[in-house]
Amino acid sequence: MKVVGYVRVSTEKQVNEGISLNAQEAKIRTWAELNDSEIIGIFQDAGISGAKENREGLNKALELATKERATLVVYSLSRLSRSTRLTCEIGDKLDKAGADLVSISEKIDTTTAAGKMVFRVLAAMAEFERDQISERTKLALSHKKANGEKTGGDVPFGWDVNDSGKLIENGTEQHIISLIFDAWGRGNSLGTIAKKLNNEGYKTKRGSRFYSQTIKNILNYNRSLKKAA
Repeated sequence: MKVVGYVRVSTEKQVNEGISLNAQEAKIRTWAELNDSEIIGIFQDAGISGAKENREGLNKALELATKERATLVVYSLSRLSRSTRLTCEIGDKLDKAGADLVSISEKIDTTTAAGKMVFRVLAAMAEFERDQISERTKLALSHKKANGEKTGGDVPFGWDVNDSGKLIENGTEQHIISLIFDAWGRGNSLGTIAKKLNNEGYKTKRGSRFYSQTIKNILNYNRSLKKAA
């Protein structure tokens, strides 16, 4: 059996937790030796997220595996991809070329029907877990926003942040926001509103001029605050 290895890490934390590139490669070489297989290439992507589709190392590994009808071996499915769709596309591409996929950690081997089934189920579960984390993060940010807490990035126009991280109104900027909503309600364009504020000497939080996009951002942010309330 011909084997093509693929290894990936996205953060330094993963290296420290024992799944470094060298550790993954060692696992692949051990697996190949135990299964009397010949390694014809090992490719890597360092510091690249598993959600990214166009990865140089992965592309080369797939090219060689499909060309030689080899078995692509990875330490775990998470090293291959963080996307169910992409993981299944990789599996289908290998299958159509007469190649196979082995994931050492999950003991998946697509040379068998059972291995193919387990492969798809585990890939789906991995993305489900990732979606749950994303959903919890969005809910936490929405809760902070609804409670007037800063959620990251620059302090929004119209607000300041106190020592406890709470957003508090900036009187001067809130007055400007009122002028913006009043002018917008009377049918003025974004450019006209920006020009009027600039002519009257008003400044943004950073002390610069207002532009159409600035006005749009202020309108959108304060509308979202009203919806959250």
